[in-house]
Amino acid sequence: MRISAHRPTRRTLVSAGAALPLMAVFPQRQSRAQGPPIRIGVLTDVSGPYSDNTGEGSAVAARLAIEDFARDNPDIRAEVLVTDFQNRAEVGLNAARSWYDREGVDVVLDVPNSAIALAVANLAREKNKVAIFTGTASSDLTGRACGPNHLHWVYDTWSQAHATATALVAEGGDTWFFITADYAFGHATERDASNFVRAAGGRVLGAARYPFPSTTDFSAQIVQARASGAKVLGLANGGADTANCVKQAAEFGLQRSGMRIAAILILLPEIHAIGLNAAQGLVATDTFYWDQDEASRAFARRFQPLYRGIMPTHIHAGGYSATLHYLKAVASMGVAAAKADGAAVIRRMKEMPTEDPLFGRGVVRADGRKIHPAHLYQVKSPAESRGPWDYYRRLRTIPAEQAFRPIAEGGCPMVRT
Repeated sequence: MRISAHRPTRRTLVSAGAALPLMAVFPQRQSRAQGPPIRIGVLTDVSGPYSDNTGEGSAVAARLAIEDFARDNPDIRAEVLVTDFQNRAEVGLNAARSWYDREGVDVVLDVPNSAIALAVANLAREKNKVAIFTGTASSDLTGRACGPNHLHWVYDTWSQAHATATALVAEGGDTWFFITADYAFGHATERDASNFVRAAGGRVLGAARYPFPSTTDFSAQIVQARASGAKVLGLANGGADTANCVKQAAEFGLQRSGMRIAAILILLPEIHAIGLNAAQGLVATDTFYWDQDEASRAFARRFQPLYRGIMPTHIHAGGYSATLHYLKAVASMGVAAAKADGAAVIRRMKEMPTEDPLFGRGVVRADGRKIHPAHLYQVKSPAESRGPWDYYRRLRTIPAEQAFRPIAEGGCPMVRT
């Protein structure tokens, strides 16, 4: 069974290339504010391979953060707009440019496509606006491509690869073959994971790259992987592509032959789509799980009914966390000052400690990297699971100071070492 990369989805909120206020779904509360609102643009994948992981759910999460912020700050209004970038760089960049230039958008959020995010980061700097990447994976955003007008929240290719690759090599998975999405995210994931495999004493035997987002049949790549003789198949992709690879690998009997699968970036909706029979035993690195504590469960109870019954991913949780911290910075500066100078907002966000119910306390480093713990999980067997969405068993927690690349190693030109 294969999952289409472009399956139909509910489109009452968004039409391709158009941005509509999320208030069409969530009515705006009454506010005493008289000035212009803060406008948050969620640039996301509504209909493609990452839509369940991000999509309209990222807008839902931002709106929930606005609701919580408004309880203590009724004089500040905020609105959420959302558009589908169709996984096309020109569509995403043009939407962001239109938002910044003509629609009064102050901050672009989410962007689960690394190539588009790298372009939006440059645009935010050019326009002196703000971009907070909660859906993007490439660690280059806080490395060679760091900048004064953007931040990277939640996770990145370094953090995901670090825990997963190191753990599997230590368990004997010392030879790897990669299936890689042929664009910035896939390249960065393969690069970072390969570095950790080699650092742990393993070897990379090869890689097969495929056109993104137009590929749904991975049989040729899986045959190459099996023929390589590698002990581990590393998936340098995400969303529906990861789900398809795991399902098709099961059809080809890879795991029965002793080859382990390392899904460097796999989120809960993919596990749900794959099913525990095929996904059991997979090792996953994540910074948020809906059932990790009472605060995460409370957020999930609010979120799930608003997003097609899907439990929140770490990207959704990150959208909530980033929006809340951004609005706190706006409140400390004043709306007019925040709207006038995006770089000043970023500086304030770095100065202020982060704190929210989903990630706890943290910091934003000078290179723009938000720091918090990560967790290594193993997917449960059907017998272990108590029901839908009860899919993870935590193996260990990686402390915040170890979960992300050391600041001195990223090559960010803003960092003096």
